[in-house]
Amino acid sequence: MNVAIECRGVRLQAGARVLVDALDLRVDVGSRWVVLGPNGAGKSTLLATLAGARRADGGVVLLDGRPVEHWDVQALAAQRALLPDGWLDPFTASVLDTVLTARYRLGEADEHGSRVAAEWLARFDCAALPQRDVRSLSRGERQRVAIATALSQEAPLLLLDEPIAHQDPRHQALVVDELARLDGHTIIASLHDLNAAVRMATHALLLSGRGDWIAGTAAEVLTAERLSALFDAPIDRLQIAPDRQFFAVRAPR
Repeated sequence: MNVAIECRGVRLQAGARVLVDALDLRVDVGSRWVVLGPNGAGKSTLLATLAGARRADGGVVLLDGRPVEHWDVQALAAQRALLPDGWLDPFTASVLDTVLTARYRLGEADEHGSRVAAEWLARFDCAALPQRDVRSLSRGERQRVAIATALSQEAPLLLLDEPIAHQDPRHQALVVDELARLDGHTIIASLHDLNAAVRMATHALLLSGRGDWIAGTAAEVLTAERLSALFDAPIDRLQIAPDRQFFAVRAPR
């Protein structure tokens, strides 16, 4: 398969603390990766590094075979979209204009871009929001608008930091299901919800925050034993249907 993005010996640090060490990761085109780990393990740092928003503290990130720092800004915007953990809306703007900022990054703000924006807003249950002031939205609505913005960029690689944050159960399920059935995209998403992860992922990366990591297929990596060790809490895996499992976390004693 073709490789969308690759890490070779990547090291990530927070001050003197090594979060991730010697990460070798190959993400094939069309795969859906989830990144799991306790708070402070480096999930957001990794996504920012993959996006080219920060430099790795060691090793190299290759996007389409080229070091990510060698891409110019406009070419990079056409290759990957980043959903950051949080947003800033200092000025009044409509939801539609906010989503269209993804098109401006590509040097486009045309009729096609408006159609693309409207389609993604509709898919994430925001069809009634285009003329609303973005600052008037709830946190859940604003997060779904942010996802629509990332997808409106029409980049093949999506780097999503906590895409289901602030969602009620209905919208959490909607976001996970929409992301799981996207065609023509490669996804790397950080999550805290284990059951959303197992529903969405073809592959998983576990980060301990102490430098070590585990990567592989979802079936290999998302096991009760490994997740219990990762989060230092007893986690049980329940098979609730032939093709569906559920993770239950018990409070540590």
